[in-house]
Amino acid sequence: MPSIFSRIVSGEISAHKIAETEDYLAFLDVMPTTTGHTLVIPKKEVDYLFDLDDALYTGLMAFAKKIAPAIEKAVPCKRIGVAVVGLEVPHAHVHLIPLNSMADMNFNNKTKPSQDELAATAEKIRSFLPQAG
Repeated sequence: MPSIFSRIVSGEISAHKIAETEDYLAFLDVMPTTTGHTLVIPKKEVDYLFDLDDALYTGLMAFAKKIAPAIEKAVPCKRIGVAVVGLEVPHAHVHLIPLNSMADMNFNNKTKPSQDELAATAEKIRSFLPQAG
């Protein structure tokens, strides 16, 4: 059975997308630790981050690196934290989390923003992404 992230990639489940390429997708976590908490995934379903082939792994990190500055501009924070846990969803993913303190990285303190709040946050982050041209 496909992971929830593969179902998002296929369009079966909607998500508040931040950016997308042929191989990668960034979208807001629906239960974030902080506003702007973004998940970055390879579209290819691989359970464990370190099972990704080298090209997909380095591409994922390069894609995340392009997204982080937009989050940092859109959401007031000291920096963007990066976490890889990999236990909740069997699909490799990277968490990009706006941080003002270590408490912002606590996965036991998740929030449940409304769809409207998520949509507004996604739009704001997207506004700070470089425009293709």
